Amino acid sequence: MMIDTQAEELEELEQIAATDRSRIEMRTLCRIPCAGKSLPLRAFFLGSADPAAPAIGYFGGVHGLERIGADVVIAYLRSIVQRLRWDTTLHAQLEKLRMVFVPVVNPGGMLLRTRANPNGVDLMRNAPLDAIEKPPTLIGGHRISPRLPWYRGPANQAMEVESRALCDLVSESLLGHAFSIAVDCHSGFGLSDRIWFPYAHSRAPMPHLPEMHALMEILDQTHSHHRYLFEPQSRQYLAHGDLWDHLYLRSLERGAGPFLPLTLEMGSWLWVKKNPRQLFSRHGIFNPLIEHRRQRVLRRHLGWLDFMARAASGYSLWLPDGEARLHHQASAMRRWYAGDGK
Repeated sequence: MMIDTQAEELEELEQIAATDRSRIEMRTLCRIPCAGKSLPLRAFFLGSADPAAPAIGYFGGVHGLERIGADVVIAYLRSIVQRLRWDTTLHAQLEKLRMVFVPVVNPGGMLLRTRANPNGVDLMRNAPLDAIEKPPTLIGGHRISPRLPWYRGPANQAMEVESRALCDLVSESLLGHAFSIAVDCHSGFGLSDRIWFPYAHSRAPMPHLPEMHALMEILDQTHSHHRYLFEPQSRQYLAHGDLWDHLYLRSLERGAGPFLPLTLEMGSWLWVKKNPRQLFSRHGIFNPLIEHRRQRVLRRHLGWLDFMARAASGYSLWLPDGEARLHHQASAMRRWYAGDGK
C-alpha cells in the first residue's frame, strides 16, 4: 500500500484553515488515525446561518483514489476565499446563503491512495441502508472482506467515524435550512460527466423528482452547451449503503425543507482514452495525470459548482409548485422512467 507523504490536498486545506477567520469558519469534525498520524477531517463554513436561508454543501475526497474530486472542491473553495477580499456581489450572496465545504471526507484514504478509509471500508457503501432490488455483485456493496473494494463494513456495527461525521454535519448544517443542496464530487464512471441524484438503493422515483427536473431545466437554459448527463443513479447501477440516499431519507423523516443531493461523477475513462498508459496506474484510472488536462477539468467544473450556488440562492424563483410541479413530474417520468413500468 502506497503512502503519499506529500498529500498535497491535505496540506492545501491546512493553508486555507489559516486564512482570515473573520470571514470563514473552520471546524475539525473528527480526527482519523492513519499511518501513525492523526488526520483532521476539516469543514469550512461561510455565509448566513439563518435557518430561513438556503444552504449548499460541497464534498469531495470520499474515495481517496479519486483525488480530482477533492481538487475540484478545493479549487472552488480557494476561489471563494480569494473573492472575499474584493467581490461585493459574493458578499451580497453570502448574506442570504449558507455555504459548507468538506473537500476531503476521507483524509486517511487520500493519504494512503486507497478508495476505502484506513479500515478498508468504502464510505459510500457504509450507511445502514440496503438496496431494495439486487445490486450488482461486489460493486453494489458487500460484507465479504475489507481486502476487496466496495466493502460495506461489518454488519450491525456503527458507521465509520468519517461517515458519521458527514451525516451529522449534513443534518445540522443543511437539513435545518429552508432549502438545501449537496454536491459530492467523484470520478471514475464512463466517458461522460454525469450528475446523479437519488436513488441508488431503488429504481423508484424519489419524492422530489419534479424539483430535480426543474433544476436540470434551469441548467439547460443557463448553460445550453454543457455536457453533463443529468439522471438518477439507479439508471446505471444500484448499491447498498449509499450515504446520500440515507441522508435524503432522513430529510423526509424530519419533514425538512427540500434537500437535493447530487453527485458529480466525472468521466475518467476519457482521460484514459487520451492517455492509455494511465491504465497501468491505479491512480491514473481515476485522475487526469497530465497537468494541462487536470487544469482543464478544474476549469470545466468550477462554473457548474458556481451555478449550483446561484441556483440554491434563487431557489424560490425556480422551485416548482402547483401545476408547474405536476408538469415537471410528468416530464421527469417520461425522461427517466418511461421504460420502467412505473
